[in-house]
Amino acid sequence: MFYSKLTNMDLQAVGLGLGMGGCMVLGTYVAKNVINHVEKEDSMTTREEVIAYGLSFPNTYQDMPFHDTNWILIRHQKNKKAFLWTYEYEGQMRINIKVDPQWREFWRNAYEAVLPGYHQNKEHWNTVILDGSVPDNDLKRMIAESYDLIVPKKGN
Repeated sequence: MFYSKLTNMDLQAVGLGLGMGGCMVLGTYVAKNVINHVEKEDSMTTREEVIAYGLSFPNTYQDMPFHDTNWILIRHQKNKKAFLWTYEYEGQMRINIKVDPQWREFWRNAYEAVLPGYHQNKEHWNTVILDGSVPDNDLKRMIAESYDLIVPKKGN
């Protein structure tokens, strides 16, 4: 995988952990508390920054499938699957990213700017409002995990 998943050590570093069977142990309060007490970091807030990061992954390209400059997607060249959608809605720049259902609620509970996927399957997609409230490292992690979910497996 291009980007590794959080390990138990990563989770313990922020006061979380894995329970029996690898299930994540955390509460909404704990997640928000941890996130809210981390020093404010830089955050991508523009479409250009997000697109540049999306295009930094191997074998990706930019697409405008709706012939509408508001909707710009980043796709994988081999399978044509999109992992990053960018668009402006209600005066805010937003992105849609694929999410592993195990992590869906974690991200939604950690940041108010992470919502169920706009116009997409709410179980497998999150929307992130690029308002500066999600630190770069977490935003990049979410985008990288989205890429991991769509990248063709070897032999396909």
